[in-house]
Amino acid sequence: MRRFCLLILLAGTMPVAMAQATLQGPTSAPAEGTASPVLAERVLAEGEVRRLDPASGRVTLRHGEIRNIDMPAMTMVFRAADPALLANLKVGDRVRFSAERVGANFVVTYVELRN
Repeated sequence: MRRFCLLILLAGTMPVAMAQATLQGPTSAPAEGTASPVLAERVLAEGEVRRLDPASGRVTLRHGEIRNIDMPAMTMVFRAADPALLANLKVGDRVRFSAERVGANFVVTYVELRN
């Protein structure tokens, strides 16, 4: 019962994979060359940087569908989970990124430049 209540509390604040990992406690590190279970579940979308505002930690992306947050293709402003994610970006860059819904905001949690 205690684990069930904790899961309900965590469900609103973090992705399910992270909540499950929290409930299970510490685990051994993945073998070298393998992705961690949370990273393996990262859903990447493709987009193009349309505007950057590093001072406020915001980026405007024209993006395709983002399946994990049920968002169709559009152009919108995202907050960066960590402003350092925006450090190497410039307007016009094509990127792959991961985004999550945090309360009423959409937050970019991972960004990589596309080749």
